[in-house]
Amino acid sequence: MTLSAKHALVTGASRGIGRAIALALAGQGARVAFCHPGDAQAVDTLAEIDALSEGLAVDADVAEEAAVEAFFDAACTRFGPPDILVNNAGILREAPLSQTEAAEFDRVIAVNLRGPFLCSRAFVRRTQQGRIVNIASDLGLLGREHMAAYTASKGGVIALTRTLARELAPGILVNAIAPGAIDTDMTSPQSMSTDQIARDLATPLARFGQPQDIAAMAVFLAGPGGDFITGQCFGVNGGSVMA
Repeated sequence: MTLSAKHALVTGASRGIGRAIALALAGQGARVAFCHPGDAQAVDTLAEIDALSEGLAVDADVAEEAAVEAFFDAACTRFGPPDILVNNAGILREAPLSQTEAAEFDRVIAVNLRGPFLCSRAFVRRTQQGRIVNIASDLGLLGREHMAAYTASKGGVIALTRTLARELAPGILVNAIAPGAIDTDMTSPQSMSTDQIARDLATPLARFGQPQDIAAMAVFLAGPGGDFITGQCFGVNGGSVMA
């Protein structure tokens, strides 16, 4: 129980990677508040967190400033000052540049990059000690055709991570995880073309990762093992990026 009595906030945690992170943190004793965009699965996720520790679910759009502040206010009223923030919420849109509407581009940037900015700002306004873990993507390093908004947003998350690590040290440590292809709704045939899925599988490990693979790294960075780590981007990607 390395995170006993810690207060963690996780965005976009009703399912997928965020859910796995929230449950892993709760499994280490953290009290976990998470937000979700009106997702019915949040009820089940909250029940699973409560079975391990204590949880709170809040319906909030991370791209909206007022909603983020309300989420943090509710979490801090329930659990006290925050210790850990995981900026996980994200969306993906796939389309050629010529067919990408500006509104679609803006929405991806709003959720994937503005969201971590707003949540990180809310975090530091409420504490001067703790950990921020940002969920980026290997595509933020590699780039990928037909994903201009997504790759730009995740590249921005990596840059934001490095900037905040310099600005907030030594009290708050800030790191990023850059997942490769993970078995979630975002990598399903309903969300991504078969060509893109095939490219994601063309790695040395030749398979999708699992949400628990990302959760394990997030727990490590949030715990004592991450005491001397800041400003880093960790690739949990099956070998898609080697650096």
